[in-house]
Amino acid sequence: MEDKKFTVRAAERALDILLCFVEKSEWSLTEIAQHTGLNKSTVYRLLVTLEGKGFLRRNPDTERYRLGFRIWELSANLSQSDDPAVLFLPEMERLRDELEETVSLYIRDGMERVRIQAVESRQTIRRVAPIGARMPLAVGASSKVLVAYASPETREAILNDPSWPESVDREQYRRQLEEIRRKGYATSMEEREAGASAVAAPVLNRSGEIIAALAVSGPVGRLTQEKMESFAPRIMEAARRMGKMVKGGATAR
Repeated sequence: MEDKKFTVRAAERALDILLCFVEKSEWSLTEIAQHTGLNKSTVYRLLVTLEGKGFLRRNPDTERYRLGFRIWELSANLSQSDDPAVLFLPEMERLRDELEETVSLYIRDGMERVRIQAVESRQTIRRVAPIGARMPLAVGASSKVLVAYASPETREAILNDPSWPESVDREQYRRQLEEIRRKGYATSMEEREAGASAVAAPVLNRSGEIIAALAVSGPVGRLTQEKMESFAPRIMEAARRMGKMVKGGATAR
C-alpha cells in the first residue's frame, strides 16, 4: 500500500496521464481530462511538460498525443534477465506454434492481474490479448493460479479485501484454489468474457515462489474443456522451463 504522505501530487498526475496510453495509443487533451478527472488547464501544463521531455509527442494536425521516443529509450534498458515479459517470449512463441492458440503471461498487482506479454494465435478467429490489460482476481484461470500459488498470508489478504465482489463466494473460491494446487493448473469457460476459454499454469522460480501465470486462451467453440485438459500438461511443462530461467525472487506481488 502506498504512503500518501510521501507522494507528490504533480508527479502522480503526470503518471496518471502516461497510464492513459495503456488503454489506447492516441488521446486528445479533452479525452485525457475526462479520463483522469483533472481540469483541462492542469492537463495542458502537464502535457506540455511531458512533450518537452520527450515522453509524449503531439500531432500538430489533429492535436492528439502519442507516446514519445523517450519511453522507448527507457524500455530498451529493461534487463532481459529480470523482465519475464522479455525472457519468456521465445518459450511463449514456441507454445503458441505448438497449440495454435493465443498465449499470455500475467502477474498479480494488488487485487488485479496484468497481462505483461502476449503472443496471438495465427487462427482467423482468435483471442485478441492487449498487453497491459488489467482484470480482477476473482474470475478467470490466470487469476486463480496467481492466487492459488501465492503465500497463505497473501491468499487470505486477497480473499478478505473489502473490494472482493459479493457475487463470488469465498468458500467456493477457496475450494477451487485447493483443486488448482492439486492439479497444477486451472481452466475457465466464459467466467470473465463471453465466448472465451482459458487454461493456465503457474511459473515458479527455483524457490517455489510464483513469478507469473502462463495462459492459453481461445474461443469456447474451439478451446473446449476436453481440449484444455489435453493442453494442460504441455502448458505446465512450458511453465516449468520458464521457471528454470529465473534466478531471483517472485515477480507476482
